[in-house]
Amino acid sequence: MANLHDSGTGTPEISKVGIIGAGVSGIAAAKQLRHFSPIVFEATDSVGGVWKHCAFHCTRLQTPRNDYEFSDYPWPPLPDYPPPENDSATFPTHLEIVEYLENYARHFDVLKFVKLNHRVVEIKYLSDRKPTYYDGMWGNFGKPLSGEPAWEVGVQTPLSEDIQWFRFEFLVVCLGKYGDVAKMPEFPTGKGPEIFQGTVLHSLDYSKLDRQEAERLVKGKKVVVVGYKKSAIDFATECAEVNQGPDRQPCTMLIRTLHWIMLPSYSVWGISFLLLYATRFSQFLHERPSMSLLRALLCLLLSPLRKAISKFIELYLIWKLPLRKFGLVPEHAYEEDYASCQMAILPEKFFPAAEDGRICFRRSSKWCFWSGGVELEDGSRLEADVVMLATGFDGLKKLKWIFPEPFRHYIQDSSGIVPLYRGTVHPLIPHMAFVGYIESVSNLHTSEIRCRWLSSLLQGAFVLPTVDKMVYEISKQMEVMKRTTRFYKRHCISTFSINHTDEMYEDMGLSPWRKRNWLQEAFSPYSNRDYKDDN
Repeated sequence: MANLHDSGTGTPEISKVGIIGAGVSGIAAAKQLRHFSPIVFEATDSVGGVWKHCAFHCTRLQTPRNDYEFSDYPWPPLPDYPPPENDSATFPTHLEIVEYLENYARHFDVLKFVKLNHRVVEIKYLSDRKPTYYDGMWGNFGKPLSGEPAWEVGVQTPLSEDIQWFRFEFLVVCLGKYGDVAKMPEFPTGKGPEIFQGTVLHSLDYSKLDRQEAERLVKGKKVVVVGYKKSAIDFATECAEVNQGPDRQPCTMLIRTLHWIMLPSYSVWGISFLLLYATRFSQFLHERPSMSLLRALLCLLLSPLRKAISKFIELYLIWKLPLRKFGLVPEHAYEEDYASCQMAILPEKFFPAAEDGRICFRRSSKWCFWSGGVELEDGSRLEADVVMLATGFDGLKKLKWIFPEPFRHYIQDSSGIVPLYRGTVHPLIPHMAFVGYIESVSNLHTSEIRCRWLSSLLQGAFVLPTVDKMVYEISKQMEVMKRTTRFYKRHCISTFSINHTDEMYEDMGLSPWRKRNWLQEAFSPYSNRDYKDDN
C-alpha cells in the first residue's frame, strides 16, 4: 500500500503500521517492523530521543555499554585505556549514544521510514466497533491487524499549521516517559515561583542551553537544585565545575527523598554488580509474577540471602563514599531502588566538589519559594539566584494530550501507571502498542525484545489472550512490584527482567534458554548478546 497522507481528496490512504517517536524505542520498532514499511513520525529534526534533546553536557549512560546495545549491532571495541579512563569509556556520553543510534538506523536502513519535524497533535479511533471489550478479545478478536484502518493520526510540520492525516491498521507509540513535558511542583498561593526574584528553570530547559549559556547561568551565582536523581546530580556537578574561582558560590542540593547511588566501576567489593542482579540465580531470589507454590516457598526461604546481598552493597557504598559524612544514607534498602530503576551512576567529580564546599546538601520533604530563594519545611531559608527543578517529567500528560476519549481515560489505571501486557499492549486500547513505558535496568534491551515480540504478533505467530486474562497478568505484576518497593509507580521490572523476556520468547515459540550449559544458564549474567541469533 502507498504510504501517503491526505492529498486533498479528504480520504487519507492507508498504511499498515505507524510509529510515533524516533528515540531508542522508535528506532527499535522501525527496525523490527521494517517488513511492514512503517511510517515513523518524529517531532524534532533528528533521531535519538532524550539522548539528543534532554541531556546535559556531562550526561553519561547509566549502565555499562555492553548492557545497552542492540543484539545485532555491538559497540565498537573500547580503546586500550588503563583504569580509571577505561571506566569512563565503559559509560558512553550522550553524544556517543546518539551516534550509536544513528549508525544503527543507517546500518539497517530504517531512516527512510522516518519523517522528521512531523509532530503528532491528535489521534482518532476509526473502527466501527465500539471501544469496549464486550467480546472478551483484544483488537479484532485477538488479532492486531484487521485489514482496515483503526487509527487516524494528525500531524503538523514547521512549514504549515495545517494538519496532515494518516491512517493505520496498527499504531506503535514510542513517546517514552521522559522529556518533552516537565513535571512541575505545586505551591500554595503566594509561595510559588512568581514571588521569586531570581531565575527558575526545569532540567528540561537547562538541557536546551549550549555550554556557554549554561555556564553564564550559574557562574558566580547562588544555585539551589531540587532533586537527588540523575539529572540533579549531573547538574550539581556541572555547576560545581563552573564555580571554582575566587567568586564561586556553592550549589545546594535540596533533597526530598534520598536514593542509593552507584560507582562507575559497577562492582561491589570486587564482585561484578551483574553477578548480583543479572543472572537467573540472582533473580531466582526475587519474587516474580505468577510463581508456583513451590517457587514462592523457595523465594520466601531464600529471602535472607536476598536481603544480605542488598546489605552487602549498602555497606560497600557507605565504606567507599562519604555518605554518612554528608547525611546521604537512605533509610530504605538498596534493593528497593534497584527494583524501581533509580540507581544513579555517580560522576567522578561529584563528591570531590562536595568535599571542597562547592556542593552542599539540605533535606526537606516540603519547600516553597520566598522572594530571595527557597524556604524549607522547618522555616529556614536558602538564598538563591537560580533555582533548578530536577523534578522529573510527566510522560502520561503528553499521551493524554493527543488521545481521544474514552482511551485518554483508559491510559492510566488507579495505581497511576500505564497497564501493559508484556510491557507492550494495553488491554483496553486495541490495534496499538506502547514501547518504552515500563522500565528495566537496560531500557534498550527490553525495547528491542518487546519490538521483536510485537513483530511476531503482527505476523500472526501467536494470538493474544482475552482481555480479562491480560488484565489479570498485569495485576499480578503490580502486586509483586508493590511488595518489592515503595517506589512501585515507576513500573520497573529489573528484579524479574529475565523471566519477563522468557515469557515473550515462549509466546513467540522460541527457547528462552540462551546459554551453552546449565552452569552458565544459572550463574552467567544475561545481556542482549544472548538474543543475537533471533533477529
